[in-house]
Amino acid sequence: MSYEFFVSIRHLSAKKSQKFISLNTWISMGGVGLGVMALIVVIAVMSGFGKDLRDKILGTNSHVVVTNINRTMVEDYKNILEQVRAVEGVTAAAPFIMNQVMLIHGDRVSGIVVRGIDPREQGTVSDLSKNMIAGTILDLKNKPRPTKDGKPVGKVSRDGLILGKELFRRMGVVTGDVVSMVSPVSRITPVGLIPRMKLFKVVGFFESGMYEYDANLSFISLKSAQKFFSMKGGVSGIEIRVADIEQAGVIASAIQEKLGFPFFVRDWMRMNKNLFSALQLEKVVMFIILILIIFVAAFNIVSTLFMLVMEKTKEIAVLKSMGASRASIIKIFSYQGLVIGVVGTLLGCAAGFTIVPNLNEIVGFIESLFGVVAFPSDVYYLDRLPSKIQYMDSFLIIIFSIVICFLASLYPAWRASRLDPVDGLRYE
Repeated sequence: MSYEFFVSIRHLSAKKSQKFISLNTWISMGGVGLGVMALIVVIAVMSGFGKDLRDKILGTNSHVVVTNINRTMVEDYKNILEQVRAVEGVTAAAPFIMNQVMLIHGDRVSGIVVRGIDPREQGTVSDLSKNMIAGTILDLKNKPRPTKDGKPVGKVSRDGLILGKELFRRMGVVTGDVVSMVSPVSRITPVGLIPRMKLFKVVGFFESGMYEYDANLSFISLKSAQKFFSMKGGVSGIEIRVADIEQAGVIASAIQEKLGFPFFVRDWMRMNKNLFSALQLEKVVMFIILILIIFVAAFNIVSTLFMLVMEKTKEIAVLKSMGASRASIIKIFSYQGLVIGVVGTLLGCAAGFTIVPNLNEIVGFIESLFGVVAFPSDVYYLDRLPSKIQYMDSFLIIIFSIVICFLASLYPAWRASRLDPVDGLRYE
C-alpha cells in the first residue's frame, strides 16, 4: 500500500471536529449508489419489457416471412419451401394465407384478419400452440363427411375456426358455436356480384398477450382458406423459423439472395421496426436522465473534497515540507474521490442486483401498502413486471460511474497540490 492511499483513507476517517465532512462523504457515496441502483433497475425493466414484447409478438408470428413483392399469390410454394429449408439456420418453414374478412354472429359484426395455416406444420414455425387456452391447432383439420356404403351420411362437418381471446369475448361466442365469415372480395354469379360467405365452427381460442392480436386475429386451416379465397394451389407467403432469432436478419438476407425477384423477405425486427426502435430510444433517454443522478453525486464529491482540502491545509503543508511532491498530493485527494466512487458503486450494484430478482414482490408489497394497482392488467396486459439483468450494460454503468467520480476529484486534488506550505504553517 502506497503512503498516498494510506493518507487518503485516514482523511476519510473523520475526527470529532470533522463530522460534517464525514456526513458529506456518506451522502456522496449514497448519491452514487442511488444512481447506479436506479440505472441497473431501469435498464433491467426496459430490457425485460423488450424481451416480453418480443416473446408475445413471436407467439403468433414467425421469425421470417416470404411474400410476393407484388402482393399477389405465391404459386408453386412447395418448391419454394424446399429452397427455404435448405438455407443454413432455417429450422422450419410453413405456408400461410392472410386476408381481411367480416365475422358475423347473431347481431354482432367485426372486421378481422384471418390466417390460413397448416395445422400440422404451424407448431414448428410459431408458438401459437403454446398460447392456446381452449382447443388445439389440430382441431382446424378438415374432417371428411362420414360415409356409409360409399354414401355421405349425417351433417356436413364445419371447418374449424380459432379466435383471439378478446375477439372471442367481443363476438359473444362459445366453443362449438357456428359463425359466418364474409369476404369483401365478391364473386361473379349470373345474378351479379355476391360476397363470399361461409360458415365456420369455433373450435378454440388463444391468448398472445398482445391486444391487437387477441382482438383482431383468427385462424382457419390452409385448405379452407384456399377454397374460401379461391387460391387453389397458391398461398400468401411462407413463414420461417430460425435457430437464432438474433440472426434472423442475416438469414433473411440469405433467403432473399437465394430466391431473388419477385420475392420479398422480411425478418421479425424489420416488420416491427418502429416499435422496437421506440423501445430502444426510451431506454437511451432513461439512461441519460438517470445518469444525471450520478453527476449530482459527483458535484457533491467536489464540494466534499474542497471542504476536506480547506480542513487539511496544515496536513498538506506538513507533507510538502517533508518532501511530498505535487503529484503525491494529487494522488491523495484523487484516491479519496475514487474510494467514494468505488464504494458507492458497489453499494448501488448490491442494491440493484438484489431488487431486480425480487421486483414483482416489491411492487406487490407497495400495491398492498397503498391500495393501488401499479400496472392494471386490462391496460398493460401484464401478469407480472418483466425484468432481465443486462450484465454488459451493468458493467458499463459501473465503469462510467467510477470514471465520473474519479474525474470529479481531479480539480480539488489539483487545487490542493497548489497550496503553498508557507501559508499553511504561517500561523502555527
